[in-house]
Amino acid sequence: MATQITLERVRAGVACVWLDGPPLNLNSLASIEQLRGTFENLDQDDAVGCVVLAARGERVFCAGSNVQEFPSVREDVVARKLKRENEAFRSIEICRKPVIAAIEGIALGGGCELMMACDIRIASESASFGFPEIRLGVFPGSGGLYRLPRLVGQAKAIELMMTGDRIDAREALRIGLVNRLTEPGQALEAALDLANRIAESAPEALHAIKSGVRESWRDYETSLAITLELSDRVFRSEACAEGVKAFMDKRPPRFRNFKSTNPPPSGQPSPKDERTFN
Repeated sequence: MATQITLERVRAGVACVWLDGPPLNLNSLASIEQLRGTFENLDQDDAVGCVVLAARGERVFCAGSNVQEFPSVREDVVARKLKRENEAFRSIEICRKPVIAAIEGIALGGGCELMMACDIRIASESASFGFPEIRLGVFPGSGGLYRLPRLVGQAKAIELMMTGDRIDAREALRIGLVNRLTEPGQALEAALDLANRIAESAPEALHAIKSGVRESWRDYETSLAITLELSDRVFRSEACAEGVKAFMDKRPPRFRNFKSTNPPPSGQPSPKDERTFN
Protein backbone atom coordinates (compact mmCIF):
# COMPACT_ATOMS: atom_id res chain seq x y z
CA MET A 1 0.00 0.00 0.00
CA ALA A 2 1.39 3.41 -0.99
CA THR A 3 1.99 5.59 2.03
CA GLN A 4 -0.26 8.59 2.48
CA ILE A 5 0.27 11.38 4.97
CA THR A 6 -2.90 12.17 6.87
CA LEU A 7 -3.62 14.78 9.51
CA GLU A 8 -5.90 14.32 12.50
CA ARG A 9 -6.72 16.88 15.18
CA VAL A 10 -6.97 14.51 18.10
CA ARG A 11 -7.16 16.86 21.08
CA ALA A 12 -7.39 20.61 21.67
CA GLY A 13 -4.08 22.08 20.61
CA VAL A 14 -2.66 18.72 19.50
CA ALA A 15 -2.49 17.37 15.94
CA CYS A 16 -1.41 13.90 14.86
CA VAL A 17 0.36 13.36 11.54
CA TRP A 18 0.01 9.77 10.36
CA LEU A 19 2.24 7.69 8.12
CA ASP A 20 -0.59 5.76 6.56
CA GLY A 21 0.76 2.96 4.41
CA PRO A 22 0.81 -0.27 6.38
CA PRO A 23 2.38 -2.72 6.69
CA LEU A 24 5.70 -0.94 5.95
CA ASN A 25 4.80 2.77 5.85
CA LEU A 26 7.56 3.36 3.29
CA ASN A 27 8.79 6.82 2.40
CA SER A 28 8.01 7.42 -1.28
CA LEU A 29 8.57 10.33 -3.63
CA ALA A 30 4.90 11.22 -3.22
CA SER A 31 4.66 10.80 0.55
CA ILE A 32 7.66 13.00 1.32
CA GLU A 33 6.06 15.83 -0.65
CA GLN A 34 2.86 15.34 1.35
CA LEU A 35 4.87 15.30 4.56
CA ARG A 36 6.58 18.56 3.73
CA GLY A 37 3.35 20.30 2.82
CA THR A 38 1.65 19.06 5.99
CA PHE A 39 4.34 20.42 8.31
CA GLU A 40 4.61 23.70 6.45
CA ASN A 41 0.88 24.18 7.02
CA LEU A 42 1.11 23.15 10.68
CA ASP A 43 3.86 25.69 11.19
CA GLN A 44 1.33 28.44 10.41
CA ASP A 45 -1.61 26.91 12.29
CA ASP A 46 -2.17 28.87 15.48
CA ALA A 47 -4.69 26.30 16.73
CA VAL A 48 -1.95 23.68 17.06
CA GLY A 49 0.48 23.84 19.95
CA CYS A 50 2.18 20.45 19.57
CA VAL A 51 2.33 17.71 16.92
CA VAL A 52 2.61 13.93 17.25
CA LEU A 53 4.05 11.90 14.37
CA ALA A 54 2.79 8.30 14.35
CA ALA A 55 2.26 5.40 11.96
CA ARG A 56 -0.56 3.04 11.18
CA GLY A 57 0.01 -0.53 12.23
CA GLU A 58 1.82 -1.99 15.23
CA ARG A 59 4.71 -3.86 13.63
CA VAL A 60 6.44 -1.14 11.58
CA PHE A 61 6.80 2.57 12.22
CA CYS A 62 8.61 3.14 8.93
CA ALA A 63 10.83 0.69 7.06
CA GLY A 64 12.61 3.47 5.17
CA SER A 65 12.53 4.35 1.50
CA ASN A 66 10.69 2.50 -1.21
CA VAL A 67 13.66 0.72 -2.81
CA GLN A 68 11.52 -0.03 -5.87
CA GLU A 69 11.89 3.66 -6.76
CA PHE A 70 15.72 3.63 -6.63
CA PRO A 71 16.41 2.54 -10.24
CA SER A 72 14.26 5.35 -11.63
CA VAL A 73 16.08 8.07 -9.64
CA ARG A 74 19.59 6.62 -9.46
CA GLU A 75 21.13 8.88 -12.14
CA ASP A 76 19.61 12.02 -10.59
CA VAL A 77 19.09 10.91 -7.00
CA VAL A 78 19.91 14.26 -5.41
CA ALA A 79 17.40 16.37 -7.34
CA ARG A 80 14.65 13.78 -7.62
CA LYS A 81 14.81 12.18 -4.17
CA LEU A 82 17.39 13.15 -1.55
CA LYS A 83 17.14 16.93 -1.73
CA ARG A 84 13.36 16.68 -1.46
CA GLU A 85 13.54 14.13 1.34
CA ASN A 86 16.01 16.28 3.28
CA GLU A 87 13.74 19.28 2.82
CA ALA A 88 10.72 17.27 3.99
CA PHE A 89 12.47 16.11 7.15
CA ARG A 90 13.86 19.61 7.65
CA SER A 91 10.28 20.95 7.60
CA ILE A 92 9.69 18.93 10.78
CA GLU A 93 12.86 20.24 12.37
CA ILE A 94 12.16 23.91 11.63
CA CYS A 95 8.42 23.75 12.34
CA ARG A 96 7.77 26.16 15.21
CA LYS A 97 5.59 23.57 16.90
CA PRO A 98 7.25 20.85 19.00
CA VAL A 99 7.02 17.47 17.29
CA ILE A 100 6.94 14.16 19.18
CA ALA A 101 7.47 10.84 17.39
CA ALA A 102 5.46 7.85 18.67
CA ILE A 103 7.27 4.72 17.54
CA GLU A 104 5.73 1.26 17.57
CA GLY A 105 7.60 -1.57 15.88
CA ILE A 106 10.47 -1.27 13.44
CA ALA A 107 12.15 1.94 12.30
CA LEU A 108 14.79 1.41 9.64
CA GLY A 109 16.89 3.69 7.45
CA GLY A 110 14.77 6.61 6.33
CA GLY A 111 12.33 5.73 9.10
CA CYS A 112 15.03 6.47 11.66
CA GLU A 113 16.04 9.61 9.79
CA LEU A 114 12.42 10.73 9.86
CA MET A 115 12.02 10.21 13.61
CA MET A 116 15.37 11.92 14.31
CA ALA A 117 14.01 15.12 12.75
CA CYS A 118 11.42 15.19 15.57
CA ASP A 119 12.15 16.94 18.86
CA ILE A 120 11.24 14.05 21.17
CA ARG A 121 11.01 10.32 20.46
CA ILE A 122 8.83 7.97 22.52
CA ALA A 123 9.16 4.30 21.63
CA SER A 124 7.48 1.06 22.59
CA GLU A 125 9.67 -1.49 24.34
CA SER A 126 9.04 -3.76 21.35
CA ALA A 127 10.48 -1.23 18.88
CA SER A 128 13.78 -1.74 17.08
CA PHE A 129 16.01 0.52 15.03
CA GLY A 130 18.67 0.28 12.36
CA PHE A 131 20.43 1.88 9.42
CA PRO A 132 20.71 -0.92 6.83
CA GLU A 133 21.65 1.36 3.90
CA ILE A 134 25.21 -0.02 3.87
CA ARG A 135 23.77 -3.32 2.64
CA LEU A 136 22.48 -1.53 -0.45
CA GLY A 137 25.88 0.02 -1.05
CA VAL A 138 24.77 3.48 0.09
CA PHE A 139 24.48 5.40 3.37
CA PRO A 140 21.84 7.40 5.28
CA GLY A 141 21.54 10.42 2.98
CA SER A 142 18.50 12.15 4.48
CA GLY A 143 19.85 13.40 7.76
CA GLY A 144 21.60 10.36 9.22
CA LEU A 145 25.11 11.70 8.70
CA TYR A 146 24.53 14.82 10.77
CA ARG A 147 21.60 14.05 13.10
CA LEU A 148 22.65 10.61 14.34
CA PRO A 149 26.08 11.70 15.72
CA ARG A 150 24.42 14.57 17.56
CA LEU A 151 22.07 12.18 19.30
CA VAL A 152 24.31 9.19 20.06
CA GLY A 153 27.87 10.47 19.56
CA GLN A 154 30.22 10.02 16.63
CA ALA A 155 31.62 6.61 17.57
CA LYS A 156 28.24 4.93 18.02
CA ALA A 157 26.81 6.64 14.95
CA ILE A 158 29.64 5.37 12.77
CA GLU A 159 29.23 1.85 14.17
CA LEU A 160 25.49 1.81 13.48
CA MET A 161 25.87 3.13 9.94
CA MET A 162 28.85 0.98 8.99
CA THR A 163 27.44 -2.31 10.30
CA GLY A 164 23.75 -1.85 9.55
CA ASP A 165 23.07 -3.71 12.81
CA ARG A 166 19.64 -3.41 14.37
CA ILE A 167 19.30 -2.40 18.03
CA ASP A 168 16.40 -2.92 20.40
CA ALA A 169 14.46 -0.23 22.24
CA ARG A 170 16.45 -0.48 25.48
CA GLU A 171 19.73 0.03 23.66
CA ALA A 172 18.18 2.94 21.74
CA LEU A 173 17.21 4.51 25.06
CA ARG A 174 20.66 3.89 26.55
CA ILE A 175 22.53 5.61 23.73
CA GLY A 176 20.08 8.51 23.46
CA LEU A 177 18.39 7.67 20.18
CA VAL A 178 14.99 7.79 21.93
CA ASN A 179 13.83 9.72 25.00
CA ARG A 180 11.39 7.33 26.67
CA LEU A 181 10.03 3.80 26.49
CA THR A 182 6.50 2.57 27.03
CA GLU A 183 4.74 -0.76 27.22
CA PRO A 184 3.96 -2.21 23.79
CA GLY A 185 1.01 -0.45 22.21
CA GLN A 186 1.28 2.60 24.49
CA ALA A 187 3.70 4.85 22.58
CA LEU A 188 0.96 6.92 20.94
CA GLU A 189 -0.95 7.49 24.17
CA ALA A 190 2.23 8.51 25.98
CA ALA A 191 3.14 10.87 23.14
CA LEU A 192 -0.33 12.45 23.17
CA ASP A 193 -0.21 12.93 26.95
CA LEU A 194 3.16 14.67 26.67
CA ALA A 195 1.91 16.72 23.73
CA ASN A 196 -1.00 17.92 25.88
CA ARG A 197 1.42 19.17 28.53
CA ILE A 198 3.71 20.87 26.05
CA ALA A 199 0.84 22.46 24.10
CA GLU A 200 -0.17 24.35 27.25
CA SER A 201 3.20 26.14 27.39
CA ALA A 202 3.96 29.56 25.92
CA PRO A 203 4.38 29.21 22.13
CA GLU A 204 7.13 31.83 21.99
CA ALA A 205 9.18 30.03 24.63
CA LEU A 206 8.73 26.65 22.94
CA HIS A 207 9.84 28.08 19.61
CA ALA A 208 12.84 29.76 21.26
CA ILE A 209 13.92 26.48 22.85
CA LYS A 210 13.53 24.56 19.61
CA SER A 211 15.24 27.08 17.36
CA GLY A 212 17.93 27.93 19.92
CA VAL A 213 19.01 24.31 20.30
CA ARG A 214 18.87 23.78 16.55
CA GLU A 215 21.00 26.82 15.76
CA SER A 216 23.65 25.69 18.24
CA TRP A 217 24.39 22.78 15.90
CA ARG A 218 26.83 22.96 13.03
CA ASP A 219 25.55 24.95 10.06
CA TYR A 220 22.80 22.91 8.41
CA GLU A 221 23.51 24.09 4.87
CA THR A 222 27.10 22.89 5.07
CA SER A 223 26.04 19.51 6.45
CA LEU A 224 23.39 19.12 3.74
CA ALA A 225 25.81 20.07 0.94
CA ILE A 226 28.29 17.42 2.08
CA THR A 227 25.55 14.79 2.33
CA LEU A 228 24.16 15.52 -1.13
CA GLU A 229 27.59 15.56 -2.79
CA LEU A 230 28.47 12.19 -1.29
CA SER A 231 25.04 10.77 -2.09
CA ASP A 232 25.25 11.76 -5.75
CA ARG A 233 28.50 9.82 -6.21
CA VAL A 234 27.53 6.80 -4.14
CA PHE A 235 24.13 6.31 -5.77
CA ARG A 236 25.78 6.33 -9.22
CA SER A 237 28.26 3.62 -8.26
CA GLU A 238 28.20 0.04 -9.50
CA ALA A 239 28.11 -1.11 -5.90
CA CYS A 240 24.84 0.75 -5.34
CA ALA A 241 23.34 -0.90 -8.43
CA GLU A 242 24.40 -4.28 -7.07
CA GLY A 243 22.96 -3.52 -3.63
CA VAL A 244 19.56 -2.55 -5.03
CA LYS A 245 19.48 -5.52 -7.41
CA ALA A 246 20.39 -7.90 -4.58
CA PHE A 247 17.61 -6.46 -2.44
CA MET A 248 15.07 -7.01 -5.20
CA ASP A 249 16.44 -10.49 -5.90
CA LYS A 250 16.25 -11.30 -2.16
CA ARG A 251 19.91 -12.33 -1.94
CA PRO A 252 23.01 -11.00 -0.15
CA PRO A 253 24.82 -8.29 -2.11
CA ARG A 254 28.26 -9.01 -3.58
CA PHE A 255 30.23 -5.79 -3.16
CA ARG A 256 33.77 -7.10 -3.04
CA ASN A 257 34.41 -6.97 -6.79
CA PHE A 258 33.25 -3.39 -7.26
CA LYS A 259 35.98 -0.74 -7.19
CA SER A 260 35.42 2.95 -6.67
CA THR A 261 36.15 5.02 -9.77
CA ASN A 262 34.66 8.21 -8.37
CA PRO A 263 36.81 11.14 -7.19
CA PRO A 264 37.01 11.86 -3.45
CA PRO A 265 34.88 14.61 -1.90
CA SER A 266 35.91 18.18 -2.71
CA GLY A 267 39.08 19.27 -0.98
CA GLN A 268 40.38 15.75 -0.31
CA PRO A 269 43.44 14.29 -2.10
CA SER A 270 42.97 11.27 -4.36
CA PRO A 271 44.14 7.99 -2.83
CA LYS A 272 47.01 6.25 -4.59
CA ASP A 273 45.20 2.92 -4.76
CA GLU A 274 41.68 2.17 -5.86
CA ARG A 275 39.41 1.35 -2.95
CA THR A 276 37.47 -1.89 -2.84
CA PHE A 277 33.96 -2.18 -1.40
CA ASN A 278 34.18 -4.94 1.22
